[in-house]
Amino acid sequence: MPSEKILKQKQQVVAELADKLSRAKAGVFVDYRGITVAQDTKLRADMRKGGVDYAVVKNTMTRFAAEKVGMEGLDEILNGTTALALSFDDPVSPAKILSEYAKKHDNFKIKLGFVEGKVISPAEVGALAALPPREVLIGMVLGTMNAPIAGLATVLNGTIRSLALALNAIAEKQS
Repeated sequence: MPSEKILKQKQQVVAELADKLSRAKAGVFVDYRGITVAQDTKLRADMRKGGVDYAVVKNTMTRFAAEKVGMEGLDEILNGTTALALSFDDPVSPAKILSEYAKKHDNFKIKLGFVEGKVISPAEVGALAALPPREVLIGMVLGTMNAPIAGLATVLNGTIRSLALALNAIAEKQS
């Protein structure tokens, strides 16, 4: 049985992790076994640039934190070496960075992910990583919304032009 002091420390770690899990827009669990220190350092630097919180986590404490926030389906992946990447702003960022990294390093594996508290499979993490950036998606939506309006303006402009030509022809005929 752990001492009272150690138990309190562990409970505090679980509470902090549960808070992070509940606030995160998205997260990805990875198995980082077999990467070198240099590779890990580069990965952490890329994560910081992307605004992603990346840390090695203890499986038992992560299991308790996930249960605390109501996240189900993590038990089977919480074994072996586990790291967690969390994003509080951009839900695509951790998936994008880690998927690119996993393509370059065979021993680096994506275990599972989550978006807005919903657990997603490694294949879905890959699909999320394949999405274009947010600004491009917004541009695509706005372009789609603008297309019918532009078409209407073209049709109306053509009708007005035809009317003007007809009136001009009538005016020339009468003069």
